[in-house]
Amino acid sequence: MTSPHARGKLITLEGAEGVGKTTNREFIRHCIEQSGHLVVTTREPGGTPLGEQIRGLLLEQRDEGSMASDTELLLMFAARAEHLARVIRPALESGQWVLCDRFTDATYAYQGGGRGVPRSRIAVLEEWVQADLRPDLTFLLDLPVNEGLQRAGKRSAPDRFESEHAAFFERVRQAYLALAQQYPARYRVIDAAQPLEAVQQRIHDVLAEFFVRSS
Repeated sequence: MTSPHARGKLITLEGAEGVGKTTNREFIRHCIEQSGHLVVTTREPGGTPLGEQIRGLLLEQRDEGSMASDTELLLMFAARAEHLARVIRPALESGQWVLCDRFTDATYAYQGGGRGVPRSRIAVLEEWVQADLRPDLTFLLDLPVNEGLQRAGKRSAPDRFESEHAAFFERVRQAYLALAQQYPARYRVIDAAQPLEAVQQRIHDVLAEFFVRSS
């Protein structure tokens, strides 16, 4: 089992709409538990009672029009600050691992790539809210935009983000792929167009290697 004195690991799961994050999040959680580590599974925006209220503000459709991009960005980091203080940092410091469905890379992809917010503005907030905390491992589930939107459309009524046009999601996807190139040491890009069995075999292999390096 994890030593109570060892810092836990932060693993993040990223990707645009319809890539299969929910299904694969549970698979990753199971793999971590099978390796003998305690794991906290959470999500962004959200993860705390206050964060979930902010998530509602961010995702709900509005008759009065779109939310200002700076408002959206600041709400994302407000939820993240609470999430870090109440859930993520305490878990890591107690030796638990944290598996988070989206984290700050999603802000660079959606607010940066999608909305066009300058990376420098996001980086200032990242440094303020997170200090030196960054993920230890990031899975990027990658899928062509049209296929992802088709999958997402079969789930439920679209939220405010899911209602965006295909060009928005193409910018999001390209921003994610650019991050993977920028941070190859922690990023693992998974082709989510493969059958689920192949996707999860690749995830399993990445985790097996990561467990060895983390032991």
